Amino acid sequence: MATSSTSLVFKVHRHEPELIPPAKPTPHEYKLLSDIDDQEGLRFQIPVIQFYKYNPSMQGKDPVRVIREALAQALVFYYPFAGRLREGAQRKLIVDCSGEGVMFIEADADVTLEQFGDALQPPFPCLEELLYDVPGSTGVLNCSVILIQVTRLRCGGFIFALRLNHTMSDAAGLAQFMSAVGEMARGRLTPSIPPVWERHLLGARDPSRVTCKHREYEEVEGTIVPYDDMVHRSFFFGPTEVTALRKLVPKHLRKCSTFELLTACLWRCRTIAIQANPEEELRIISIVNARSRFNPPLPSGYYGNAFAFPVAVAQAGKLCQNPLGYSLELVKQAKNDVTEEYMKSLADLMVIKGRPHFTVIRSYLVSDVTRAGFDDADFGWGKAVYGGPAKGGVGAIPGVASFLIPFKNKKGEAGIVLPITLPAEAMEIFVKELDGMLKGKPIERKPGFISSSL
Repeated sequence: MATSSTSLVFKVHRHEPELIPPAKPTPHEYKLLSDIDDQEGLRFQIPVIQFYKYNPSMQGKDPVRVIREALAQALVFYYPFAGRLREGAQRKLIVDCSGEGVMFIEADADVTLEQFGDALQPPFPCLEELLYDVPGSTGVLNCSVILIQVTRLRCGGFIFALRLNHTMSDAAGLAQFMSAVGEMARGRLTPSIPPVWERHLLGARDPSRVTCKHREYEEVEGTIVPYDDMVHRSFFFGPTEVTALRKLVPKHLRKCSTFELLTACLWRCRTIAIQANPEEELRIISIVNARSRFNPPLPSGYYGNAFAFPVAVAQAGKLCQNPLGYSLELVKQAKNDVTEEYMKSLADLMVIKGRPHFTVIRSYLVSDVTRAGFDDADFGWGKAVYGGPAKGGVGAIPGVASFLIPFKNKKGEAGIVLPITLPAEAMEIFVKELDGMLKGKPIERKPGFISSSL
């Protein structure tokens, strides 16, 4: 396990934000988002951050200028990103492809990459300085759908930070766009993967009909308790940690994916940590990329949201008293529910029910971005030393989400970093519980041991 320090303090000098339009004229048209894209749970901004080392072969090249020009070129192909979102009848979101451009900030920081330390992982120090929240820029409607800040570092490295309106793309779609910007920066004239809009592929049917169970959108009674004393920590899971957890599950479940295993572990440890009422139903939501679950699969260049939020549901007491295999079985089943029919049923549900938010009451969401390829974006300086979400707990309702992020620790071990946000007291319990599981000595729980409800 590893945690990163946020004690580092530095100054960032920013230039005035500017708009970067496409390098050539692009079609001025209106494009509908899909009925998966414009659901309430995706109407927020998601932050991504990339750290790049100094590269002697790029001596004399300015990353700000290189990226600014490459961005303008990439927007010729991804011109909807240069537009603005409008809302039509029945809350339908429409892209006005106005060509206004993407918001861009040039900046310099009096810090070196080395000062961030070995553990480049969320939470990052001075994040609000590295991805400046331009006043009036955060709206879902009528605002730039992407904001980018490129910050030069004293050592010759730089930080590329981006904020995306999630209704426009998912992690795979955003990584595809960033890769295209990188290709342009390295001299390509066209993206190697042509972007595909085709949002009608995830549009509702006519007539709309819900044919699958979607418990993630159930109306659940209760309120979200605001946490005051929140602690943000990241945990590292390398080969040793993952092997230790696999030993805790029955043999028939040991071939599960690492995502399933860590999601089940997080669900169980977090449930114990927040001391939920044993009778309460708690939910874990897994993000499942559905691109390959269509027949034929969605086009490779599709950059819209193409995932579902399948949910596993269990009583808190059962999660705590049963071994890890119990929660793992439930997570696996929920993921397997996602099929092409499930996605079509989901799009129909959005239209029928007015594009609801997935249930966040007594819920926690986990998203795997280990294969998204954020760290592959290469603007000429090589791959990022860290590339991925800028923080955990983001969403339309903060504090109810975690990401699985690819990471190398200071020993050079490849693994996964999992950032989590919890109240201080709960974090202490979480750490103790996780530590026991990793040492092969999970703490035994007796029925009814939990009392208070959060």
